[in-house]
Order: sequence, then C-alpha cells, then structure tokens
Amino acid sequence: MQRVVYTQRGGLEAIEIVEEENPIPQSGEVVVEVHRAGINFADLMMRQGLYQPTPPFPFTPGYEVSGTISAIGEGCDTFTVGDRVLALCGMGGYSQQVAVPSDRVFKLPDEIDFDTAAALPVTYLTTYHMLKFLGNFQPNDTILIHHAAGGVGTATAQIGKALGAGIIIGTASTAKSDFVKELGMRYIDREAEDFVSVCKSETEGKGVHHALDPVGGKHLMRSYKALRKGGNLYAFGGSSAVRGSKRSLRAALGFLWGMPKFDPMRMMSSNKAVFGVHMGTWPDHEILKGHMEELSKMLSRGEISPVVDKVFHYTDVASAQQYIHDRKNRGKVLINFRSK
Repeated sequence: MQRVVYTQRGGLEAIEIVEEENPIPQSGEVVVEVHRAGINFADLMMRQGLYQPTPPFPFTPGYEVSGTISAIGEGCDTFTVGDRVLALCGMGGYSQQVAVPSDRVFKLPDEIDFDTAAALPVTYLTTYHMLKFLGNFQPNDTILIHHAAGGVGTATAQIGKALGAGIIIGTASTAKSDFVKELGMRYIDREAEDFVSVCKSETEGKGVHHALDPVGGKHLMRSYKALRKGGNLYAFGGSSAVRGSKRSLRAALGFLWGMPKFDPMRMMSSNKAVFGVHMGTWPDHEILKGHMEELSKMLSRGEISPVVDKVFHYTDVASAQQYIHDRKNRGKVLINFRSK
C-alpha cells in the first residue's frame, strides 16, 4: 500500500508518498481500506511544526477517513470484512490502509456516500461538541464563527440552524461573501468590518452567546469581547500562525506574542467561559459515540449535509494543501485514495 508522509517540518516539499506493507490489526482494531480522507487545517499546521500534539517526524497525518473494512482483529465481532465505515483514526488517515481502534469506527448506512462520510467527523463533531456538549446550546442562542466558509463554518451554520439558533454571524473574505450568505449567516467582511461592533449591534448591545475562534493569537481576545455576559469562547485552532505553505517565523511569533492571558477574576465578574477544543485528544469514546449518533440522526433528517468543495487524488496531496493555504476552499477538501 501507499501512504503520505511528512518527512520533516517544512513546506510542501516535506510531503512524500511511500510504499509499505498493509497494516495488520491488533486486538481491538480493524483495518480500513481508505476511499476518502479529510484534510483539516491542523494537518497543514502540523507539517510546519506549529500544532500540538504532533507525532515525531516522519509521520502520516489524517484524523478522519471513510472506506471499507479490509481486516479485523480479535474482539471486533460487530464488524465484517466489506462493511462501509467512517473512522476517527486519530492520525495516519492519509493512507490507502489504516488500522483504527474499533470503538472509533462507525458503520455507514447505504445511502451515505464516502465523500459525505469523510467530510463529517472532524468538522461536525467539533462543532457539535462545542455548542451542545460544552456550551449547553439553547434555542435562539446567537453564534459568531470565523472562517465561516470553511469546514467548521459550514458545519456551524447547519448545526446551529438545526438546534434553533438565533442569528449566526460569520466572518470571511469578500470573495466568499455570497457563499456565507447562502448558508444563512449574517456575513461580515473580515477585512473591512469590526466583528465585535457587528456582534453587539446585531444583539441589542449584549453580544453573542457563542464565539468559535480557529484564528488564535490576539484575535482570541476580540472574540472574547464579542461575547455577552454568560457567553462561551471556543478556541480550536491557530490559523493566524500560518502565512502560506512555508513556515513563517514572524507569523508564528506574532501568534504566540498576541495570545491573551485571561484574568480569572475578570472572567468571574463577566461570567464568561473559555474552552480549548481538540477532538483528537478527547479521551471519552462514549461521548464521541453519542455525538456521532446525534449527528447521524441530523444527517438522516436532512438537517445537516456536509459541503464538499473539492476532491484531490492522493498523488496530488500537495496541491490539495496549497488550495487550503490559499484560502480557496468553500467547505471540505478531501483526498481520494482509490484509483484515478
């Protein structure tokens, strides 16, 4: 089989495709023959050495895949070879075959295609975990989401609507304004408008209930200021540390220098909460299973429908990552690990 490897920290030149033997499942594992793997911005940051946790180089990235079961280890009696599944593999998903603990593998209904399945786990799971599990989301709650045209942005628009949200405010570039508006969000031009002021004006001066921030750095404090009393800020990325496909020391240092230090005493008086969110390190598999079950129900009811922008063949994975570096994607970008 073939898999994608980050050979060292760096730009796109650090990506290689290697040949090796198919994995053999250990007890409690199944091997998934990968049809589609999802790309997340964290994958790009890991390649540049800007994301934690990151395995030692060289390693194969990839948090999520869809495909079929090709081999089964001991203790996995609920699966059979050929089952169509999606899997939260934690790492290693950029591969034609990947071994995954069986409790992180979910069977697919026949009507769910592999593109939809691979686009679902990380972005929709992250959004649901933030809003519903951590945030105790209530009908008519208001939301601010940055990078609103991306994977988590589209998931937030759909899940928010399904949960009965009030106004959903999304920031994005001018080029993506129509797309964000079509998703039902109140679009903010991130280059020309002050999102804090808009959040206040759209909520009678109170601010939003939930602010989802994948940007990080000094941007986090501005998102915090956009909250109302009792609001929740979710930090789940650091896109401001990345300036193109090559590592930028200036951007990385600016990201770290600008990161706010929240004062617990001031947080007490405002009753605001700050959550750090990384689903790849979430330890409770039963919680994840419950989230996936709820998302499956939303999918079957037509309340959510992952937006897949583009699918690249795995031999062109560098172009796929460059596409995201260039901020061109509207929704999810996937890798095809089948034949061209």
